[in-house]
Amino acid sequence: MILLRSLIFVALFYIWSTAAVIVLFPVLLGPRSWTMKVMSVWAGGFTWLLRVVCDIRLEVRGRENLPAGAALVAAKHQCMFDALGALAIYPDACFVTKRELFAIPFFGWYTARAGMIAVDRGGHSKALRKLVADARERMSQARQLVIFPEGTRMPPGETGKYQPGVAALYRELGLPCTPVATNSGVHWPAHGFIRRPGVIVVEFLEPIPAGLSRALFMRTLEDRIEPASAALLGL
Repeated sequence: MILLRSLIFVALFYIWSTAAVIVLFPVLLGPRSWTMKVMSVWAGGFTWLLRVVCDIRLEVRGRENLPAGAALVAAKHQCMFDALGALAIYPDACFVTKRELFAIPFFGWYTARAGMIAVDRGGHSKALRKLVADARERMSQARQLVIFPEGTRMPPGETGKYQPGVAALYRELGLPCTPVATNSGVHWPAHGFIRRPGVIVVEFLEPIPAGLSRALFMRTLEDRIEPASAALLGL
């Protein structure tokens, strides 16, 4: 039954996504806010499909910690839902994502028009400087800048190395950082198409105040995200 539900969801997901990006293509000619609204509706649509077809619900905890204006958010990354589904949660999210995604027809166009930040993961110091410059510009628009500090998807229960990009943004932007824990990878694995019933929890944790040293910030960030994510997994 899980296999059948998963296959049906994947089919409907691509049908819904294809219809949305083609029918709503004219919004790319309008202001960025139109594109963000369309992406939010699209995310809400496939989140609804998850619930109806796969019996997977989305639960958002710690909404009191969800920033509304210019903010830095560091989120646990276990699967694509962490970026796609989150478009229906944040007021005006700007994700730091790999540059290759911008080359995907239609999806990349929407991503670029929405003002997401592309990162060349092989660019080292040059890429880091561009990341900070782009982030400053997005903060002038009072957006929520979302970065996955591990830089890649990690299987549930595993921890990757926290990358320097999040520390650079924390230092240069001078903003508090809101950590986010999740168990998404249990229900939407990083690879494959199986979708397992249950509740995807996205939990906004207490913000880390601005001004900490790099070492203390990185340690605090990991010490908040990892235990909270493990708790959602029942570990």
